[in-house]
Amino acid sequence: MYKVFVNELPLILTNKLSETANGEYFLLNENSIQDAIKLLRKKKLSTAYVYHPNHEEILKKFTKEIPLVVAAGGVVTNEIGEVLFIYRNDKWDLPKGKLDKGESIEDCAIREVMEETGVKNLRIENFLKTTYHVFSNSGKYTLKEVHWYAMKTDYTGKLRPEKKEGIVKVKWKGPQKIQKALQNSYPNIKLLFGD
Repeated sequence: MYKVFVNELPLILTNKLSETANGEYFLLNENSIQDAIKLLRKKKLSTAYVYHPNHEEILKKFTKEIPLVVAAGGVVTNEIGEVLFIYRNDKWDLPKGKLDKGESIEDCAIREVMEETGVKNLRIENFLKTTYHVFSNSGKYTLKEVHWYAMKTDYTGKLRPEKKEGIVKVKWKGPQKIQKALQNSYPNIKLLFGD
């Protein structure tokens, strides 16, 4: 099963028909997928399901209909246990960005965190998870697959939001401020913190 978010609402790609009982079911073809995304965007559905019997094939077939963009980012923790957040589009988010041609996913994650926040001395601790969401790119839907890594840093310098990417703030947040930030964040970010 893959949980793909369209705005705040889930589009579930599943190989189990039993999972489709609580929402609207759509076929794995371009028109049906477009209809599901439109209905979720307009909040006319709370959940949509796309079924295909073969789990290994479902994402491959879905990305034939909706182009895939691969990205990577980090849940960065400093020496005192605070987590690095960015503020963009009136929401708290985590630093991430698109994979460059020929770049490894791990290198992309480190580069994007540095570019978007100014934080240096990053080291990857471990892989966390992959998240999915649909966004509109010049009127066409695109699926973004983000590979998330837990990272550590001893950096204590100035934080620099990457303004050209629409980032207006970069902040270190402790446990209580993290909980508050997650109330104004995206479902995929909440998943990384176990919500």
